[in-house]
Amino acid sequence: MSTIIFSIKRAIKKFSFVKAIDVNRRKIIFILTYLVVYILFGALLAVVWGVDFNRLSIFISSILAVLGVGFFAQWSLLSNLTASVILFFNHPVRIGSRIRILDKDFELIGEVKDITGFYFFMKTDKGEIITFPNSLIMQKGIEILKDEESPQA
Repeated sequence: MSTIIFSIKRAIKKFSFVKAIDVNRRKIIFILTYLVVYILFGALLAVVWGVDFNRLSIFISSILAVLGVGFFAQWSLLSNLTASVILFFNHPVRIGSRIRILDKDFELIGEVKDITGFYFFMKTDKGEIITFPNSLIMQKGIEILKDEESPQA
């Protein structure tokens, strides 16, 4: 088991250096990869131990049903988690990027400090730390600024 994890870890490191993936994103890729490996290892152990898959599937579907009802009761929770995955994998904004959030009421220019599962953290040029729900960031237009661009006065 440890040799498999070691091989996967080495392959991810090589891939992340070739593709210039940020350290924080690399950590999340490691965590997701470990999760998949452990799930596969658990399934293999279940087969070896002779677990009754009909009962196991009923148990797992019951847990997923409770979680599904919980998520849909708090749909904003689910939308923020979904938005964080989209921001992480498909959006060009990265931690450390200088951005302008296009909003008719506020002029928000600053640097992206962190993107978590639920919130987007930004430090404005005025020194303010602002947090947005990830679902709100997906609804706003974002202009990515070059480092040498200065905010308009």
